[in-house]
Amino acid sequence: MCTGIRFTSTSGSMYFGRNLDWTQGYGERVVMTPPAAKIPAAFSREGDLERGHAVIGMGIVVEGIPLYFDCGNDAGLAVAGLNFPQSARYASEHRHGAINVAAYEFPFWIARNFSSVEEVREALARVNVVAKPVNRQLPVANLHWIIGDATGSVVVECLEDGLRVWENDVDVLTNEPDFGWQRTNLRNYLTLSDADPTAAAWGKASLPPFGSGMGMHGIPGDYSGPSRFVKAAFVNAHYPAQEGERANVTRLFRTLGSVAVPDGCAQVVEGAFERTLYTSCFSAATLTYYHAAYDDLEIRAYPLASCDMNGSAPVFVPAA
Repeated sequence: MCTGIRFTSTSGSMYFGRNLDWTQGYGERVVMTPPAAKIPAAFSREGDLERGHAVIGMGIVVEGIPLYFDCGNDAGLAVAGLNFPQSARYASEHRHGAINVAAYEFPFWIARNFSSVEEVREALARVNVVAKPVNRQLPVANLHWIIGDATGSVVVECLEDGLRVWENDVDVLTNEPDFGWQRTNLRNYLTLSDADPTAAAWGKASLPPFGSGMGMHGIPGDYSGPSRFVKAAFVNAHYPAQEGERANVTRLFRTLGSVAVPDGCAQVVEGAFERTLYTSCFSAATLTYYHAAYDDLEIRAYPLASCDMNGSAPVFVPAA
């Protein structure tokens, strides 16, 4: 389970973040890949940039390859991969004439090579996402992705009938089912409101609301993908636009906090429960990556400007 969101500040700067919900971590840390890094590619691609964008985000490094769970680049573009175990259908092999990208390298490939969602849209028309593992120890993860910049966001899903790019007008992504179903399902909740309902008259009886917040009566509160999608979409749409870095980072962490999963509530197998392992935020305004962990709620900042851009390999980044 995971939840991703995107929004803009009063000045139009993008903030992008996610909860990563799972039973265990993978030793993930904040990783920065400098522009000139030489990263092994799964397939030959003529269009890949020799010197790409600087990329920062959460992930692991395997055999010199940054495997990003979520990341942003120096152009203000961000991407996150979320669990999509039932519906994801990658290609089984590379396709001649296509841009072949292994699923494990997809977030880094996007952030390394593109500056905007518009550029990504154009490239995705020729992309073939392949179920190729990075090595024998790490199986292919079934994911879908949210990609955003200051202009908006899209969702990319590899489905039975091929790759689908959805325009994401609610700037939210969770898990199953597919984004089209999730977006349609919001219409079941169109009577929700941030305003209090007026008193109802039942014959001679007047039934006023108990207090503030009753306009949201009926919003789902469980931790399933559909329920988190509805709640995150409502909160993200109704949270007032903010000015300044601190207020917008607070908005992001508070919004994702509304759908964070506590331990002991979402059992996967006997004795194993999902929980929100971390929450992250990428600020396109300051090119800073923020992170807070389940058992350490302090929000730590990792400015891209503090990193050495002259290296040739991914590096782990200490908090500022």
